[in-house]
Amino acid sequence: MDCWEGVHENRRLLIAPDLNATGNDVGHLLSLPHPKSGSSTCYFFINGTLQELHWFKQSYGSWFLGNYVCEDGRLYTSTPVDAVFIMLPLFEAARMKRGDDPGKFRQVDEIIYIIGCPGYQHLLSIAENMQVVCEVKEIGSTKFFRLDDAKVLTWLCYKVHQLTQTLPKLDKTYAARDKKNTLMDAVSIIGEYLKCDPWLKLLCHHLKLDLEEVMGKLPDPEVIPISHESTNSIQLAKSGTEKGSTRNGKHKKTKIETNSRNIKEMFSRASRRGS
Repeated sequence: MDCWEGVHENRRLLIAPDLNATGNDVGHLLSLPHPKSGSSTCYFFINGTLQELHWFKQSYGSWFLGNYVCEDGRLYTSTPVDAVFIMLPLFEAARMKRGDDPGKFRQVDEIIYIIGCPGYQHLLSIAENMQVVCEVKEIGSTKFFRLDDAKVLTWLCYKVHQLTQTLPKLDKTYAARDKKNTLMDAVSIIGEYLKCDPWLKLLCHHLKLDLEEVMGKLPDPEVIPISHESTNSIQLAKSGTEKGSTRNGKHKKTKIETNSRNIKEMFSRASRRGS
């Protein structure tokens, strides 16, 4: 469990994988287009790992962080996400495919340089992972990439296969479902990160699934309401120095409360008011 350190008014509580053993604990909040909806979405990039953020807000709650009370009682969590999903729309647009023309080969740094979206620049160190879905040509020491539909489909089928093997092990509900429904569940999970045309449509056609039925299972993309710029860095603090406390409430979005107050100041003010 970690907190995002900085100015006290901007502190949040984040539960994230412990990367202390292998990294330098400096992460970045990246504002990137969601691969399905295109809406600006917040991701967390640290030590070469891209993670998506989720949040839970109780009706009433706050956190004790050291000597401060963070009035924003949201609980943020981060989970790893395959960066290939996030960069897929970039590489699709970069090849400029038209009809039967497979498109152009381009360098990675040229593909991920998007005006108005500097967050992609942080992914340069892992962008070569796109080789799994691209044709690659090398000229000297320079590599050129072009997205390949057949490779994308193969990669997506592999992801679906992994999920169909994992889902029945999660609980009895999944274990009791037949193979077709398990396959449908797996594709709908993958579909949360895919545009309908061409990728989800292509995948459903290959697996002989009804596209409309799969689309009906897809939830609305979750957008993290954090007003940080994509260049912000985050220093993660050890969990042993913070304690969390919240009160019971309902799961709903409420007004953002970002103020933090020193606990000692709060008690001293209360004492002066009472005297």
